[in-house]
Amino acid sequence: MSPAERGAAPPGLTTAEARRRLDAHGPNVLPEKSREPSWRRFLAQFRSPLIYILLLALVVDAGAWVAEGRHGLPLESLAIGVILLLNSALGAWQERRAEDALARLKDLAAPRVRVFRDGALVAIPAAELVPGDLLRLESGDRVPADASVRRSASLSADESVLTGESMPVHKEEGAELLAGTMVVRGNADAEVLRTGTTSNLGRLAALLGGVVADPTPLERRMAAFGNRVARWVVILAVLIVVGGLAVEGLGNLPHVLLFAVALAVAAVPEGLPAVLTLTLALGMERMARRRAVVRRLAAVEALGSVTVIATDKTGTLTENRMEVRGVESPDPARALRAMVLANDSEPGSTVGDPLELALLQHAARQGQDPAALRTGHPRRRVVPFEATTRYMLATVEEPGGPATYLKGAPEVVLERTTLPEEEREAWRRMVLAQAEAGYRVIALAWGRGEEEEGLEWLGVVMLMDPPRPEVPDAMRRAREAGIRVLMLTGDHPATAVTVARIAGLDVATVLTGDAFGALDAEGRARAVRETNVFARVSPADKLEIVRLLRQAGEIVAVTGDGVNDAPALKQADVGVAMGQRGSDVAREVADLVLLDDNFATIVAAIEEGRSIYENIQKFIRFLFSTNLSEILVVAIGAFAAFVLGLRDAAGHLLLPLTAAQLLWINLVTDGAPALALGMDRNPGVMRRPPRDPRAQLLDRPSLQFILTAGSLKALVAFALLVLLPVVLGSATELTRTATFTFMAAGQLLFAYPSRRTDLVPGPNRAVHLAAGIGFAAQALVTFFPPLMQAFDVVPITLPVGAWVAGAILVAWGLAEATSRLIWRKG
Repeated sequence: MSPAERGAAPPGLTTAEARRRLDAHGPNVLPEKSREPSWRRFLAQFRSPLIYILLLALVVDAGAWVAEGRHGLPLESLAIGVILLLNSALGAWQERRAEDALARLKDLAAPRVRVFRDGALVAIPAAELVPGDLLRLESGDRVPADASVRRSASLSADESVLTGESMPVHKEEGAELLAGTMVVRGNADAEVLRTGTTSNLGRLAALLGGVVADPTPLERRMAAFGNRVARWVVILAVLIVVGGLAVEGLGNLPHVLLFAVALAVAAVPEGLPAVLTLTLALGMERMARRRAVVRRLAAVEALGSVTVIATDKTGTLTENRMEVRGVESPDPARALRAMVLANDSEPGSTVGDPLELALLQHAARQGQDPAALRTGHPRRRVVPFEATTRYMLATVEEPGGPATYLKGAPEVVLERTTLPEEEREAWRRMVLAQAEAGYRVIALAWGRGEEEEGLEWLGVVMLMDPPRPEVPDAMRRAREAGIRVLMLTGDHPATAVTVARIAGLDVATVLTGDAFGALDAEGRARAVRETNVFARVSPADKLEIVRLLRQAGEIVAVTGDGVNDAPALKQADVGVAMGQRGSDVAREVADLVLLDDNFATIVAAIEEGRSIYENIQKFIRFLFSTNLSEILVVAIGAFAAFVLGLRDAAGHLLLPLTAAQLLWINLVTDGAPALALGMDRNPGVMRRPPRDPRAQLLDRPSLQFILTAGSLKALVAFALLVLLPVVLGSATELTRTATFTFMAAGQLLFAYPSRRTDLVPGPNRAVHLAAGIGFAAQALVTFFPPLMQAFDVVPITLPVGAWVAGAILVAWGLAEATSRLIWRKG
């Protein structure tokens, strides 16, 4: 029996006592693994094959300096060392930002529990649970702490995580529930015994849900793509080493090796994984601000490819705010009693099933006292509502003996009554008419004793759950984005059709779960292609519909809230659980949790998923187009210097850029600008069709941009190398300084044409800020004497500076023109 039925003092703890116990026992959470210290995270950035090679080259260069008598400072070695330190610091900062973002998402997705506080049933974070709290548990809930059952209504718990026993265990009053187990049937009130590290959950940390930070399919594809690029660059570096030794001789091995390795590191953006992870994490935070919490990074990629949304009705397309609009009953007084007694919500509370709360509120408005009625009619037996049976039954004590009250779907309840068939048919017509008007119809019946058949008919209750006002616009946006929307509901077909039309869903036909199950395999496959509204569907029907959609090549997002929805959520490409009314088991298997249970939020999450992928393409275009220009300038420049016999003062082959300069360019351009591109907004992304998940990481226009823009920038650099000595008579060192400045500053401006696609991105101050920081850093290297010496830079004269500025603008203009032509053609 419930606390109200026992007639005792107000159940549960007071807020003040709960606060005192929370201070004494601590929060109901597990001790989390301590965060990795910053110094260890910093050192971890050096765990990269490319960094190992660069460190080896640094040692070789420093060794050569020692062997040559330690004349002057080893400026190149020092410059490379500083750049390595800065690169590691940037990588560590990006990882920490991503970790912080994921931690905030984990807090948003933290479970909430229903407890009695100050005599009322309220929802609180599970972390605030304390010993002595009175819990309300229902089917699908994860038990948040060790507890003792005080009231049980056919309660069964899955304890397989503890015992390995696959069958649920029935729990009577007085039985103990262990933290981490799952309620699979019925409901109960239970008193908390142990919380936090003292509970069973403290020994089963693996049960904790959270944001999974495993590598996503996108990250794995990025790694494979980067490895392919790295292999070609390593081949190029080996060729440079072989060619350099053939020209320079073995005596210049350190110089040749250092240059070859620096070229390899400059060509492969080693900061790309950190930028990718942080971009995904920040995108997930944007989704969270739009009330959608991503629990698995892999869902971000899948969201951009969704072609079908299979949504339920109640609370997702509607407001989940039920209100009784009418009652048709031969015995109104007894019907009001049935509304209160065949009901699991707590009188006076705002926490519970919206339908059951609406029935209690209606009974109260009609003069009933639900709390007193419950106290005066203690329960003997309860059969909780299940999706398979579609009714709830409660047997209570009455002055004349036990009585049984039934509440459920009209077609189910009618079959358990003594009504003649003609009257049943009349009620069926009445139910159909009300359902077509958009009402949700619930039937009531009762009988003496504990029998579940041969009951007396008490009529029907009409309830209204209005569609959310923002849903029609979300439906329109989904259609524009090439996404088909299906409604899968347990409601009456007429109600489903009415709500679907108000919500803006295209409705040609409606199919019930029974009719769908009666079709052969070909008929079911055709039905999921042609039907947008499925009514009276069971969890098994829902799972089969999702399976057939995926078999047809669709990328499916499915919504669900109950324990029975878990298989369909797991089967879907993107499982979407309800954050307000969803069960713990539904949230645990889902990829996305809607904090507001709103269909429009799914569409917003898909928009963010598409935008994130669009931004990833942008910074890949940016990084590889600029790196290609470096490779071409250095490789072709080295070949030209060999042919023309150009050498520096030390007798080494004269190269367009030194190893330290290459590494500096890589540092300045790989970090902040690439990350800023990951923050772009793409307002038109929902006017495109869904992305094919089998498509290549880089589409043809992106590859064209990388090859064309990178080559044109290298061509402008060669023009500087040739024209400056001829036109201005510039010395070799000044020409190389001008080329270095052009390559670094010019790459920063490449962030702008890299943003361009067939969409017009929104304003992005982060890009301007990143470019500004890059220009300031390059100005320090160009004009600050200690840095000038470290990077082998000489002062730039005004005429040379004008040529460099002009070259930067020309390269930027060519990249902009290339981008416009490619995307206009595409």
